[in-house]
Amino acid sequence: MKKIIVAIDGFSSCGKSTMAKELAKSVGYAYVDSGAMYRAVTLYCQRKGWIVNGVVNQDELKKAIDSILIEFSYNPDKNRNETFLNKENVEDEIRTLQVSEEVSIVSSIGFVRSAMVKQQQAYAKERGVVMDGRDIGTVVFPDAELKIFLVASAEIRAQRRYDELIAKGEKVSFDEILENVKQRDFLDQTRKESPLRKAEDAIELDNGNLTLEEQRDWLLKRFKEVVE
Repeated sequence: MKKIIVAIDGFSSCGKSTMAKELAKSVGYAYVDSGAMYRAVTLYCQRKGWIVNGVVNQDELKKAIDSILIEFSYNPDKNRNETFLNKENVEDEIRTLQVSEEVSIVSSIGFVRSAMVKQQQAYAKERGVVMDGRDIGTVVFPDAELKIFLVASAEIRAQRRYDELIAKGEKVSFDEILENVKQRDFLDQTRKESPLRKAEDAIELDNGNLTLEEQRDWLLKRFKEVVE
């Protein structure tokens, strides 16, 4: 059976990572969460105090970007993939609302995207990888054999994000999260560098009313159609 690259793109909180992780696990592929990479860079900037009133200190970030290494490792105890920023586990920190509010600002910077794309492409030299993000099928892997584009209403996506953060014990407002989702949609689609868009050969799926099992079965079927 041939190995391929699976690119899963779509709007924030569409469940891209969940789908990608489950597919990778079921078919024995590597999984890369590109969104986590931009979140890690955002966290790095926040720690350095390089984001003030929505403006990034690009001069300082540009000096440091080549030294920012993002890696992933599977944690069997928690049954999840975890993100490491320069060897430090930052998986929980990058999922906070504070990071979500500023990640689109950082990810819109051209040299940041170029640096992350180089790391992403290096992960898939031997194929056999599932990667999710905003520009995987259009920029990172335009030659991916299987491209999926996920959509769902802003309200459904905000509810998913709200439930996730509440489950973690965070005190958040649904209205605040909904506004964040809409703002991220706008920034993702209008940024100059690699804007969010559906690749011409991507298969679109609205998973707003699908169960996890239904979307898992749907994706696995699409995968088998390509590799078999």
